[in-house]
Amino acid sequence: MSGKKSGGSGAEGGRSLKVRVKTARKRSLSSTLWLQRQLNDPYVARAKQDGWRSRAAYKLLEMDERFKILKPGMRIIDLGAAPGGWLQVAAQKVGTLQGKGKVVGIDLIDIEPLPGATFEVMDFLDDDAPQRLRALMGGDVDAVFSDMAANTTGHKKTDHLRIVALADLAGEFACEVLAPGGCFLAKVFQGGTENELLAKLKRDFTIVRHVKPAASRADSAELYVLATGFRGRSAERDRDAADQDISPDDNADA
Repeated sequence: MSGKKSGGSGAEGGRSLKVRVKTARKRSLSSTLWLQRQLNDPYVARAKQDGWRSRAAYKLLEMDERFKILKPGMRIIDLGAAPGGWLQVAAQKVGTLQGKGKVVGIDLIDIEPLPGATFEVMDFLDDDAPQRLRALMGGDVDAVFSDMAANTTGHKKTDHLRIVALADLAGEFACEVLAPGGCFLAKVFQGGTENELLAKLKRDFTIVRHVKPAASRADSAELYVLATGFRGRSAERDRDAADQDISPDDNADA
């Protein structure tokens, strides 16, 4: 919930007060700090008020508002979809409840059923996961989203490599299932994406950007790479595309 304002007309009137959480006997310090951050996060409170499954919904809403990612009738795959914030946004924007488009999400953990979206508990790293996803979609898709994140170790270099590896796998999958003109959106870590992944994306997409939505916590290294204008799976790709420059977002430290 958001910070409350103290009453009265004294010197402290109107000052925002943060909720502090005591460390319980069976709760670790890291868990306590996470809970305290959640309770004081305005996006968490706003998500509850607006009916979104998670604060992450605002990240996709903001990126869509800026870059016009979502359109009616699109077919979308969401990797790492739990608890469903992005699925909700995508289903609403493409119009699945009106019979338009299709939205499919997967994650390691289950979620409550979500109207307008198909969800399956699935490990994207399983060998048969790409084939199962293609079967669920029944054809090419217009967008692949990946909000997947490996468990952090606290070692920045290791965590960066892990999340880039997931983004790389998601990017390879996207290039196998996207229709021409499609887009790919994936979570990475601040400091930029590995050169190998960027080279692949710049070869296969017309525009590649780093984006830091306002809804991403300021103290988080979280960053997104957005690739739009998929060139298609033709063997005759324009090799000159690999030499194009990345277009960093003005809010991103790319």
